Amino acid sequence: MSENPFDQPELVPIRQGEEFDQAKVEAYIRERVPDLDGAMEVEQFPGGHANLTYCLRFGEREMVLRRPPLGPIAPKSHDMGREYRVLSKLADHFAAAPHAYLFCEDAEIIGAPFILMERRKGIVVRFRVPEEIDRHQDGRRRMSFSLIDVMADLHSIDYARIGLADLGKPDGFVERQVHGWKGRWDRAKNVEMPLFDELYDWYVANMPKSQYSSLVHNDLKLDNIMIDPDDPEHVVAILDWDMTTLGDPLIDLGTLLCYWAEPGDPESRGATSVVTSQEGFPTRAELSQRYADRRGIDVTSVNWYESFGLWKTAVVLQQIYIRYVRGQTQDARFKILGERIPALVQVAGEVAKRN
Repeated sequence: MSENPFDQPELVPIRQGEEFDQAKVEAYIRERVPDLDGAMEVEQFPGGHANLTYCLRFGEREMVLRRPPLGPIAPKSHDMGREYRVLSKLADHFAAAPHAYLFCEDAEIIGAPFILMERRKGIVVRFRVPEEIDRHQDGRRRMSFSLIDVMADLHSIDYARIGLADLGKPDGFVERQVHGWKGRWDRAKNVEMPLFDELYDWYVANMPKSQYSSLVHNDLKLDNIMIDPDDPEHVVAILDWDMTTLGDPLIDLGTLLCYWAEPGDPESRGATSVVTSQEGFPTRAELSQRYADRRGIDVTSVNWYESFGLWKTAVVLQQIYIRYVRGQTQDARFKILGERIPALVQVAGEVAKRN
């Protein structure tokens, strides 16, 4: 048994309470996806704190089914229709985007909308660096910079040319993000937190001007990519596309930096990730410079985006935590989030002071 409760195998039996009518799902899929052999077998991917993700196996063929979490969810979040739309347009133009096979809007099938998509296999780094990465010279740095490079490549895609021009409204994107996440906080909070509100005022007063617009993944971080175990510079896939939109690409960079711990960070920063504070990983400054060089843009305002990323992540965790508080989910992993949320807000304030 691992000492880390989050260090789990890649696939596990379906967790209690997260089952679905497999016969109904199998019949639905067979009517719409051709050439499926053998009876359907199902296991669950245990990682993540939000969307539920399952591996469906038909003979030798494996696919991924994704659906929103159980219980009430925030409006416009966990948007499976958006994820399907993005992947169905993007996969033919961007190698790190898996192909999407179908989108089911009928909640009678599984209890919520879901998508069925291509399964890709690679290394996902969460709480430790696997040997498959460390056996390569400078594997940690090479993997890290490959994440920056694939982010820059995503941001360089002509979204209008591939049919995604109406995915969002780039003008005013950052402003809407700030106001929108504040509204989500107000709907989900269970305690008052003055610093959170002070930061909201600071973001509004110091909002940077966007330099250009692009596709924005909105949750691009180390454990949302798959790395080729034979080549740490090859990103096999980017995961979790359900928040993708059009807007300021530095939102993606800020999100990545907010999750990127480094040596010397306060313990409260561990509310996001700690693996990148280990030896061999580049610093946040090195990642920012790599992105700036790759895209040829100014990143002097990156602290604003990093602070906002931390603040926004606190809202995401609060939306998950309040479901546990209200008894809308029984997943015991969510209990500890109540301690992590104020720590994240505190770090967001410290990063904002650097600006």
